[in-house]
Amino acid sequence: MATINCDMGEGYGPWRIGDDTALMPLIDLANIACGFHAGDPSWMHATVRLAKRHGVAVGAHPSLPDRQGFGRREMAMGRDELADALIYQIGALAGMLRAEGMVLHHIKPHGALYGMAARQNHVAQAVCDAADVFQVPILGLPGTLHESVYLARGHRLVAEYYADLDYADDGKLIITREHPPVDPALAAERCARALAEGLARSVGGVDVAVGRDSVCLHSDTPNAVAVARAVRGVVR
Repeated sequence: MATINCDMGEGYGPWRIGDDTALMPLIDLANIACGFHAGDPSWMHATVRLAKRHGVAVGAHPSLPDRQGFGRREMAMGRDELADALIYQIGALAGMLRAEGMVLHHIKPHGALYGMAARQNHVAQAVCDAADVFQVPILGLPGTLHESVYLARGHRLVAEYYADLDYADDGKLIITREHPPVDPALAAERCARALAEGLARSVGGVDVAVGRDSVCLHSDTPNAVAVARAVRGVVR
């Protein structure tokens, strides 16, 4: 049975991004920002507590160190440096979870890091180096290095479909700095097809293969709550 996962906890200090309170009851998995693109200790802990109240499993959402660019700009980092940055972030969230009597459920790289791991071997290997420490599944894209490298390294891949992003004709995600509003009804319709057939229509009108284990939503999509409600109607 598919789940709904959502990127959350992406405020910082007094700044809030997304309506986590309204979204949390609509999802199954929360990917919580770990401070490098958004989030801070208080945001992490508060989001963990919110997930606990709603029985939502929590995963780490680590990023490249790019707070100003919200983690959606690519950076050149070596494998060891990147692995250390990931272990640092995931470990911080694992501590917050332990404080609430919870355990880390999964890892999902954020933004540009996610895209780089799909096509750059040293980045995918760095993700696995961090996952070796925590021994939890990794969310990612089938048909990319997420699948081939993660599985070869002995990690479980939770294959995703993105309900609020577009796909290129080669099956890759189109990752933008800012997410525009999404038509909730259309998102639900596309999600239903993705889960039933494992296919989505690209921006060029090509059917591309997509994951069916979990559906991803972004809390910073302007109408994220409406999209989540519509998608929840087809993901049971």
